[in-house]
Amino acid sequence: MDKTLNVAVIVGSLRKDSINRKVANALAEVAPATLKLSVVDIGHLPVYNPDEDENPPAAWTEFRERVKAADAVLFVTPEHNRSVPAALKNAIDIGSRPYGKSAWSGKPGAVVSASPGAVGGFGANHHLRQSLVFLNVPAMAQPEVYLSGADKLFDAQGKLTNEGTRKFLESFMQAYASWVTANSKT
Repeated sequence: MDKTLNVAVIVGSLRKDSINRKVANALAEVAPATLKLSVVDIGHLPVYNPDEDENPPAAWTEFRERVKAADAVLFVTPEHNRSVPAALKNAIDIGSRPYGKSAWSGKPGAVVSASPGAVGGFGANHHLRQSLVFLNVPAMAQPEVYLSGADKLFDAQGKLTNEGTRKFLESFMQAYASWVTANSKT
């Protein structure tokens, strides 16, 4: 039997009724049994300031430890101004410091972006991939996930109702499970 691998899911949206959190929940539902997805919240993280590296806030330490404990990372994000939301960039910076002790390094990853718009967060998805190269996160190239019209994919309780999207996300998670298994250090 395959070992269950722990995946830290980082949701870029802080909204209470976040489309991207709904997508993250849907991904957890369709994930193969070899993956255990857990959202690591980022909304409470103080803004990164290198002056605090020697005595970091407890929230930074907890966040870094949760990411380090994971076997892989999965980013689920909206797009803000053709990039990632500020809270997600802050979390990336916190996890990458102090220099030489990045919590991200070597963890296989993937990016999913979702938006009510027609482009599905394409800009954020690719901008985040640029950061992942520097962070030494081997990011899965295919299949890519840009969910457009994502506000129409869920019911009032936040459950995915579009069967075509469900099947696509299932195939994405199968590919991601293979990617994580092939690239995990554990």
